[in-house]
Amino acid sequence: MGFSCTTRSFAVSAAAGLALLAGACVSSAGPVEAVRFVSPDRSGELGRGSIRVVAGEGMDLLSLEYRSYATAVERELGRIGYQVLPVGAAGGRDTQTATIRVERSVLVPGGGQRNPVNVGVGGGTGSFGSGLGVGVGINLGGAPKERISTELLADIRSGDGAVLWEGRAMVEAKAGTPMAETQLNAAKLSEGLFTGFPGESGETIKVP
Repeated sequence: MGFSCTTRSFAVSAAAGLALLAGACVSSAGPVEAVRFVSPDRSGELGRGSIRVVAGEGMDLLSLEYRSYATAVERELGRIGYQVLPVGAAGGRDTQTATIRVERSVLVPGGGQRNPVNVGVGGGTGSFGSGLGVGVGINLGGAPKERISTELLADIRSGDGAVLWEGRAMVEAKAGTPMAETQLNAAKLSEGLFTGFPGESGETIKVP
């Protein structure tokens, strides 16, 4: 039996409504901003060989939130040419290490300030390159007009411990919207962080 005109009209209206809803979710978040720093002497080692992803200091290894970010980063590392080792797998002397950490802040309406959220083991807030981050898996709450800033920070080190690459990606979204939640922004932040890998050292890019 075919659709009636009424049924078709309802289907079209429903599809249009879903499209508008999806557009509203996307428009509530800004683009991902990313900046990367590349070793001038050893950039040729990037994007090849084996690599493992590990948690930065202060991250909760057992949390689902951490695994969401780690999985997203592993996916991007595989895309750019690495052989990503599973958790717990032994690597060789040349195995590189990608250390990741996540920081979240509430942007104060009208003030523009970022109030860091301090949670988890390690306490304290991190800064780019400091090697100290905060845990995730928290309830930020907040008024509807508040915006959440989520930053994904990573560095890649060679088997001998030298820093080959550092990167930082950030996105802002309204509290309570999908992009403010881990499952969506983990993939988006990882994509932005590794777009055009390794990137121009010190250049800030925006990824829609």
